[in-house]
Amino acid sequence: MYKLRDYQQQAVNNTVKFFQKKRVPAVIVLPTGAGKSLVIAELARIARGRVLILAHVKELVEQNYEKYKSYGLSAGIFSASLGKKDWEHKAIFGSVQSVARAPEKFFENFSLLVIDECHRVDEEGDTQYQTVIKQLQEKNPELHILGLTATPYRLGVGWIYEYSNLGELKTEKKRFFKQCVFELPLSYMIKNKFLTTPVKVDIPVTCYDFSELTEKNRSYTTAEIEEILNSQRRLTPLMIKNIIDITEKYNRKGVMIFSSTIKHAEEIMSYLPKGDARIVIGDTEMNERDQIIEDFKKKKFKYLVNVSVLTTGFDAPHVDVIAILRPTESNSLYQQIVGRGLRLSEDKKDCYILDYTGMGHDIFTPEISDKRPAKDTVAVQVPCPVCEHVNDFWGYADTDGIVYEHFGRKCRGAKQDPDTFQVVPCGYRFRSKICHSCGGENDITAKACDNCKAVLIDADAKLKQARLSKNAHVLTPDRIVFEERKDKNSNPYLEIRYYDLDSQYVSEAHFFGNATSLKKFNINFLRSHLRRPELADEFTNPMDVVKYQKLFRLPAFVIARKQDKFWKITEKVFAEELVRAD
Repeated sequence: MYKLRDYQQQAVNNTVKFFQKKRVPAVIVLPTGAGKSLVIAELARIARGRVLILAHVKELVEQNYEKYKSYGLSAGIFSASLGKKDWEHKAIFGSVQSVARAPEKFFENFSLLVIDECHRVDEEGDTQYQTVIKQLQEKNPELHILGLTATPYRLGVGWIYEYSNLGELKTEKKRFFKQCVFELPLSYMIKNKFLTTPVKVDIPVTCYDFSELTEKNRSYTTAEIEEILNSQRRLTPLMIKNIIDITEKYNRKGVMIFSSTIKHAEEIMSYLPKGDARIVIGDTEMNERDQIIEDFKKKKFKYLVNVSVLTTGFDAPHVDVIAILRPTESNSLYQQIVGRGLRLSEDKKDCYILDYTGMGHDIFTPEISDKRPAKDTVAVQVPCPVCEHVNDFWGYADTDGIVYEHFGRKCRGAKQDPDTFQVVPCGYRFRSKICHSCGGENDITAKACDNCKAVLIDADAKLKQARLSKNAHVLTPDRIVFEERKDKNSNPYLEIRYYDLDSQYVSEAHFFGNATSLKKFNINFLRSHLRRPELADEFTNPMDVVKYQKLFRLPAFVIARKQDKFWKITEKVFAEELVRAD
């Protein structure tokens, strides 16, 4: 009989408690090697009805089934590619392709559906997964649905669930999976010796330059990748030589190389030792692929090159080198790739990570759903001034780790009732667009007010209009200067000048002796210009503003309009207000 680790038991307990109160689909996030099969086994054991465990590839179906059986438990397989169609057991492990075509009688008496690699449900859309779910729910409207994944974030889609296990709002978009009930960080597994320590090795050769791909908030096309690789062909043989040198010097046992395209994989193969390397691609015939994987696990060859087919459902514990030669669109995919080398194995002390992409991913960095605003930004933690939830945003921090600017818009914190699991989002906006009709706060890029539906000022349209106007001047500021000056009565006021690259400037004045002017500065100017708007305080004299001018940021554009002989600043547009195509 099996024994659960503490975190596995906690995952089971959280799931049971959640389903006692709610019937919405839930998710458990466990990193590779965390023993999800034990969690499945325990949930199947305590379930009152039958349990169906779905996977998208036969390797996962067979792997989950074999591990389940190794605990002394009885189960069946329903998968055409594995040549079995059992349905008499309490626990059935099936491929979604086969189960979607199963006869109606198959779907009776299931109380729990477990979907492995559940991040693929959204990818598949309204197809096989939805077909299976619909038929199961027709037989049992009270069906519980649980997803398991190591990567709950998909580029171009975002988070696959709405709320985290801590009640954090992950996305305001509707998702099939409503809440994560348990999440175990990869760092916990490594720290507690459940996984091998990853060692990121410094690369002495030049990395590929995939920087132009990082601007796209989506998966990359083969054509885009090959165009970049063709312009950098001289780098590939140097990288493969480096991989071979490290492997031989440190007596590594198994090397997985993740390539970008089929053409790229074939080029990589041409530089590897003959007879000691094999390749697996999507078109590799199933029996041949199975044999290649089996031979690799038996250490009959050392180098295994693959193209996007072995990031999931693959288990070769002896792998101690992961070489990444493909762009990774998200930190989640990067973690999934690295995870192929982190399983424990006899005489294995660590796993070398050789990253030739130069994309700067880190297995311990949290996934941030917002698009990265600039390459030099880093993940920063920003507490909400209302609910005190600590948000993960992109931003800048000094050498002491002090955050001096971030690009977060809305707090993701929420209050969750521990008994009913009902969630109420915090809703605090770090930056917002104010509706002039009702005064309501909206997202900075909103076109219409969420509250009263009034049309909001569009920054792109405002810029276009100003550029076409003879009486408007659009300045792209390069620097900002704050200076205390005196009026004709020797009263101090604040002058702010915005200079472009040609040293032309426009300016504005704030009279702190005037209550209305001071109020406008402390509300309007601070809200838009502060690098950290949640830390806004009231200024009472110009010199304090000059003293702390590093706290303020530049707008992307300043619009000035001619009034008599002078130019008066009427609008400013900040980068986050502009809607740019990916």
